[in-house]
Amino acid sequence: MRGERGNQAGVADDYCSKPALRPPAEVSPMSAPPLELERTDETTRTSQISVVPLLRRLHFYAGVLIGPFLVVAAVTGMLYAFAPQIDDVLYGDKLWVEPAGTARPVSEQVAAAQASLPEGTVTAVQLFDDPEATTRVVFAAPGLAEEYSKTVYVNPYTAQVQGELTTWAGATPAVTWLDQLHRDLNLGPVGNLYSELAASWLWVLSLVGLVLWIARRRTAKRRVRALLVPEKGAKGVRKTRSWHASLGVWALVGALFLSATGLTWSNYAGENFSAVLVALNAKAPALDTALPGSTPAAPAAGEHSEHNGSAGSTEPVDAKTFDEVLAAGRGAGLDGPVELAPAAAGTAWSVAQTDQLWPIRQDKAAVDPATGTVTARADFADRPFLAKLSSLGIYAHMGLLFGLANQIALLLLAATILALIFFGYRMWWQRRPTRADRSAPLGAAPKRGGWQQLPLWFVIPAPLVLIAVGIAMPLLGISLVAFLILDGVIGAVRARKSERTPVVAGQGD
Repeated sequence: MRGERGNQAGVADDYCSKPALRPPAEVSPMSAPPLELERTDETTRTSQISVVPLLRRLHFYAGVLIGPFLVVAAVTGMLYAFAPQIDDVLYGDKLWVEPAGTARPVSEQVAAAQASLPEGTVTAVQLFDDPEATTRVVFAAPGLAEEYSKTVYVNPYTAQVQGELTTWAGATPAVTWLDQLHRDLNLGPVGNLYSELAASWLWVLSLVGLVLWIARRRTAKRRVRALLVPEKGAKGVRKTRSWHASLGVWALVGALFLSATGLTWSNYAGENFSAVLVALNAKAPALDTALPGSTPAAPAAGEHSEHNGSAGSTEPVDAKTFDEVLAAGRGAGLDGPVELAPAAAGTAWSVAQTDQLWPIRQDKAAVDPATGTVTARADFADRPFLAKLSSLGIYAHMGLLFGLANQIALLLLAATILALIFFGYRMWWQRRPTRADRSAPLGAAPKRGGWQQLPLWFVIPAPLVLIAVGIAMPLLGISLVAFLILDGVIGAVRARKSERTPVVAGQGD
């Protein structure tokens, strides 16, 4: 989830090839389970022109190899979605108070926080419209990494400090740990590759799985029902496949959403996404904090200010100025929860709405701290459509946009992804050969050689599409090449083994 608040896909192959049967004269009623004798349409259609055999093999290998990454992303994303509840349990004494009359002026609350942390410099003050929420005064403090801050929690009714925590982008230590676990397994830049790999393949597995399921159910009566509802009366691997595919159809839209929004936070695909927004002039405009007659200043808040990061000045500030700046922001219509961010001398302070619950309030205003006048605005309504869509997607991915309903939806989606992965691997195990002379712990991969059956309409544009996808999502392209190399190595090893050992009639890949 911020990195994303953080992931679906049908995983291990739901269309594995059947274990080869003995010649009729050698078949024993006890030599193989009845499932090995079910329909053999996958082998009887091998000579037809179709993309299905290749997609089946891709779905199998991607599912088997990417499945573990998706498990981690789903579990950590499920936990991160409930970060507010986790905060309440662990830090409720700092985050919440009993309402008691009228709140004290912000300047008094800031002064109390400054007295408790004299070595720090105020970089932001976060105010909430919930009467039970504490005021959070954010400090830059010596000895902290650049991205970290000290946050002091102040009772707004008594101006008494209730505690302090080291925070990251506004998040408490526990939520920071969960965020980074979901994003990079707490391993830093190297760990980021895991989440980008999962997000890159999630949409591929989802769409390829849908195509395979439609191809299998194309002759079924009441086709839509056959796609959405598990096959009645099915047993064994057919039952598992039916549940795997039907759940995948139900979760398709959610999986595509998680994949798309997750990629916006990734290292490589995320950079390309940002470059596209810049090229289309579709990024959220920065708040202009330059004062009239002064040298233009750097933007007061970046595009990802939705993470409650503070980008204020690290210079000492007068606590009384916060009252004037807040009054100016309220007068400009910035109601609800807001963040006040001081700025360097000669530049305007910023007042930014921080309400991420639908309907969101995300307007910003620049205020001259000397005169209390609003010098510039950057309203959410004025953002380009893609910038709005990106912000809304981020909030929904984090479980914030629709409150508890959003969290429950993410919980169900993550649970469905885990079920899909379980069913996928179970199918792989169920399709294993069980005869004494051919027993194996797992099933065989779908038959190779699918590329020979591809139609021209697929073959001609495929290289250009693959190159474009590889450029946009480098990890997807690299891992796809790795899959092809792996498949080639496996094929070469089996070919050499076949040269040494004559193949028994009826056996296949």
